Amino acid sequence: MTTRVLTGINTTGTLHIGNYVGAIRPAIQASLQKDVQSFFFMADLHALIKCQDSDRIERSRLQIAATWLAAGLDPERVIFYRQSDIPEIPLLSWMLTCVTAKGQMNRAHAYKAALEANVENSDDPDAGISMGLYSYPILMAADILMFNANKVPVGKDQIQHLEMARDVATRFNRLYASEEHPFFVMPEAVVDTTHEVLPGLDGRKMSKSYNNVIPLFEGGAKAIRDAITQIKTDSRLPGEPKDPDSTSLTAIYEAFSTPEEYAQFRAQLEQGMSWGDAKEALFERIESEIGPMRAKYETLMADPAKIEAILQDGARKARALAIPFMARIREAVGLRNFANFGIHQKTNDPKKKTALPLFKQYREKDGKFYFKLTSASGKELLHSMAFDSGRDCGRVVATLKCSGLCNETSVVAVIDGENVEIKCVQLCPGISPEEVQQALHALKIAEEEKLKKSSK
Repeated sequence: MTTRVLTGINTTGTLHIGNYVGAIRPAIQASLQKDVQSFFFMADLHALIKCQDSDRIERSRLQIAATWLAAGLDPERVIFYRQSDIPEIPLLSWMLTCVTAKGQMNRAHAYKAALEANVENSDDPDAGISMGLYSYPILMAADILMFNANKVPVGKDQIQHLEMARDVATRFNRLYASEEHPFFVMPEAVVDTTHEVLPGLDGRKMSKSYNNVIPLFEGGAKAIRDAITQIKTDSRLPGEPKDPDSTSLTAIYEAFSTPEEYAQFRAQLEQGMSWGDAKEALFERIESEIGPMRAKYETLMADPAKIEAILQDGARKARALAIPFMARIREAVGLRNFANFGIHQKTNDPKKKTALPLFKQYREKDGKFYFKLTSASGKELLHSMAFDSGRDCGRVVATLKCSGLCNETSVVAVIDGENVEIKCVQLCPGISPEEVQQALHALKIAEEEKLKKSSK
């Protein structure tokens, strides 16, 4: 079975080695797997949220496309495209916007952070907050759902947006698709914690906002060497044992070395290697990997038309999937060809409610209490262990509705004020955790809509 993996690439600014280690290198390595279909897109519509400098946008898009290609992204193996070249994405974004609750958007981290910062500064709560920033999670959901990505590599700060995408997908499926043939699969977040945050020159997270980065390609080898000389170290002299963990130099070296090389580097520091020699060793290690890529980067930057041709070819591949998919969605929501008027209209009974998954609680002859979850079509998805009381049984059902499965057999329940993982359920034969989670999502969305209607 092929797994679709979708990676979004921010197109503002230039990249540094923290970006390379934390995102570029692992994403390219993952794209080489035989059972993976990889989508890489330049998130240039997202870039407009933060930057209105058109020249900067233009140059940044070119630099970042060249960076990924120079780093080894193979446009023959993956689908590499610009977000703005796929008009079906903003169309889907609007359709998703129309089924997304404003209250859900109010809870988005980026919007809340901007709102709270304004309040702290005694400004108008919405000062400087554009609709682009406010609606950002919905456009991100459209990016993901357009190609039904199974997995999406993200940083920890983006996990909430993946959950929002799942909620929006569930709501859209309930409104416009059948249970047997949903439009969207439920995407999963993939968080790489190995080198997710590389320390910078001063020991803090490597970030341009801290001015503590080692550049990737800009400025050439000299810029890398100059940055490395600025890495903070202690005042121990050559020959004196060093503490390898006292400087970010060691962690950066680890990101560009094998475990054996890293162990040897630490040992040399502990044996008295000078900080100057250690910095030179780090430069040589980085340059051995980045140098050949830089030559390719410079060749690509000198030929923008070649990059344009690669991205246009990627857009063609992406739209070959997006156009027929959007045709189905347009038909489902009612944006149909008038020449076929009436053919696809539903003959729904207005009194008939949409079927939902169902929890059933019951008591067996042994006097114990149990529950099971069935799909909207009546298929049994999971059943529980025995409970001594109906109250305990109901509490676990409520926990499942609220928080979902912890894993295939467990839920996280609150016992004596603490979160405790308890094994209390079992999936039915042939049922995947994904099917259960989709059913729980459907129940959650239905409950939200019920509360919304009752509050009007």
